Amino acid sequence: MAQQLTAKEPTPEQIADQQIYKQMGVTDKEFELICGFLGRQPNYTEIGVFSVMWSEHCSYKNSKNVLRRFPTSGPKVLMGPGEGAGIVDIGDNQAVVFKIESHNHPSAIEPYQGAATGVGGIIRDIFSMGARPVALLNSLRFGRLQNERVRYLFEHVVSGIAGYGNCIGIPTVAGEVMFDESYEGNPLVNAMCVGLIDHDKIQRGVAKGVGNPVFYVGPATGRDGIHGATFASEELTEESEAKRPAVQVGDPFMEKLVMEACLELIDTGIVLGIQDMGAAGLTCSSAEMASKAGNGLELYLDEVPQREEGMTPYEMMLSESQERMLFVVEPKDEAQALEIFERWGIICAKVGKVTDDGRLRLFHQGEQVADMPVTALVDECPVYDKPSKEPAYYGENAKVDTAAYPEVKDLTDALKQVLASPTVASKEWVYNQYDYMVRTSTAVQPGSDAAVVTIHGTRKALAMTTDCNGRYVYLDPEVGGRIAVAEAARNIVCSGAEPLAITDNLNFGNPEKPEVFWQIEKAVDGMAEACRELDTPVIGGNVSLYNENAKGAIYPTPVVGMVGLVHDVDHITTQSFKSEGDRIILIGNTKAELGGSELQYVVHGVTEGRPPALDLAEEKKLLDAVLGAIQKGYVASAHDLSEGGLAAALAESCISGKLGAQVNVQSDLRPDIALFSESQSRILLTAKPEQAETLGKWLAEQGVASAEIGVVEGTELSIQVNGQPAVQSPVEQLEKVWKDAIPCLMK
Repeated sequence: MAQQLTAKEPTPEQIADQQIYKQMGVTDKEFELICGFLGRQPNYTEIGVFSVMWSEHCSYKNSKNVLRRFPTSGPKVLMGPGEGAGIVDIGDNQAVVFKIESHNHPSAIEPYQGAATGVGGIIRDIFSMGARPVALLNSLRFGRLQNERVRYLFEHVVSGIAGYGNCIGIPTVAGEVMFDESYEGNPLVNAMCVGLIDHDKIQRGVAKGVGNPVFYVGPATGRDGIHGATFASEELTEESEAKRPAVQVGDPFMEKLVMEACLELIDTGIVLGIQDMGAAGLTCSSAEMASKAGNGLELYLDEVPQREEGMTPYEMMLSESQERMLFVVEPKDEAQALEIFERWGIICAKVGKVTDDGRLRLFHQGEQVADMPVTALVDECPVYDKPSKEPAYYGENAKVDTAAYPEVKDLTDALKQVLASPTVASKEWVYNQYDYMVRTSTAVQPGSDAAVVTIHGTRKALAMTTDCNGRYVYLDPEVGGRIAVAEAARNIVCSGAEPLAITDNLNFGNPEKPEVFWQIEKAVDGMAEACRELDTPVIGGNVSLYNENAKGAIYPTPVVGMVGLVHDVDHITTQSFKSEGDRIILIGNTKAELGGSELQYVVHGVTEGRPPALDLAEEKKLLDAVLGAIQKGYVASAHDLSEGGLAAALAESCISGKLGAQVNVQSDLRPDIALFSESQSRILLTAKPEQAETLGKWLAEQGVASAEIGVVEGTELSIQVNGQPAVQSPVEQLEKVWKDAIPCLMK
């Protein structure tokens, strides 16, 4: 859009009369408010600045009131929502910094660069806090791999994530990928970064100190990414392909230099405020830094490094060119700051100064070209409570009895179908493209319940995961939201860590549709309840709305990124069966719950009914009991039961341990339901024979149901239900089905 209009920009009168503001996503009422704040009609640069600052992507105007329902504080929370990333204390003057963000729309249009720049942006959020990034994660959603366009998107998104993360030297250690028709035409690409920091190094994005200079750092500004924030705040349509210029281009080698230089600058102690230029570029960083300090800012746009000729103020302010930062120091420290960036070979230009008038003023070619109140840009955006309506499908699903499906008789074949489903199948095709060992801190690699990264110089480690089952959230947003948090916590505990906090990425459809807004509200209610019950406050995140395709909204997908603390590296636990003779113990109760399950999807060909129920008090009791057992040394392996239920969990633990198992499950349920139900609050443990009785007593003392169901032995997975054969297969055969599924579809 901008590229066509920059030759001759419309006048304020034309903007109003021709309603040009609507092309930027500004409504009539919002335009009136903007005129009121300015006391006049905005010029082209000003309406551009307001449009991105008031977009959903930057302002959260359609979601802010709902987000207030989240618990955001706790005894270990050092910084909650509002800054580049949240921060949690992990003891010894250290803290963990983490955040997740989306790059969905750009990845749908230009998958390689969309994914790559999503990774670059989230890394900047972490080091702008003063933290050293130590790990990357992602959460991806695509349509069916049988679709050629989906395969193209999948291949290039994974390549973009790998290309950026591998080059910058930060390990990509964990993630999740789900495939469903719901995401065709609108993939989800959520990137998460985790960093470490000492308490005294924590930074904030504030423009402190009237008269202090404002510096621009990083490569020159170009015309890429203009209106990226508004592009992310509208539905994708056939015309979206024409907006390809809105997708930025990343340079991980440049980001590495910028990161190292900024961390060195922060180490000097002279930085008063620093923020990355992410969504809305120079506009958002300057306005937010001024707002948080209660100050104003003047920017001299002729000083902004430019890589293209004739760039207008509008283009410079709205460009989302990558790898750029804004920081503030005192005048006496200018020379020291400039010397650092010169030594790293990085552009560093003085582009403005802090003022006391509360206004963002822009100057270009000797003239003032924009004058806007900072509070109007950042704090006075209208906040909407959209109409909410329960969708018709929700009531219809209440009538579905998933236990009434015809009984699946060939359970070995059913297990192979589930293991071959791309959602459950091995993701080696994905993570083998990532460098997950760089920096040599990765203790648990991709493929287990959670990744674990050690902390140099200590016996501590960080566990991390991303989780969400969009089918569950679609069938019941409140319960599905609870499960997303609980499953993340289960994965963290299964790795031997104490859950600390979450960051979330709320991926939903168009909030102006009442049925979608109902999904948002209910999912947030469920997540908030789970966070309170499990003591995992929300310390930051991202909202990505308007995720729709020709058939309607994607499945509501509120992705949870969780980090936990391993108090001693001896507690690190993985899902793989360890030794012949180890006893297999199932914790929790299995009920007839197939709604949203993988068996329902791959065998019965539907997603319907209600998802599994979740008792948060029981979940908390189970998590505490299992973590205690791990810390006491009773547990050899631990694996959360999720997609595919008990049968899939047993197969995965056999495959990863390269060992077989003899299992006999006692159940009142039909064998297919007993093995493939996805009931919550269940974990598969193994214990050495001499520890099994002690583990059982510990679990009983904690009030947690458990049953010894088998033993690790041989090279086959043999499962009986009530003494009757149900599944019989060499582990090697199951492994082949599981490992070949995605590579075969990608040929």
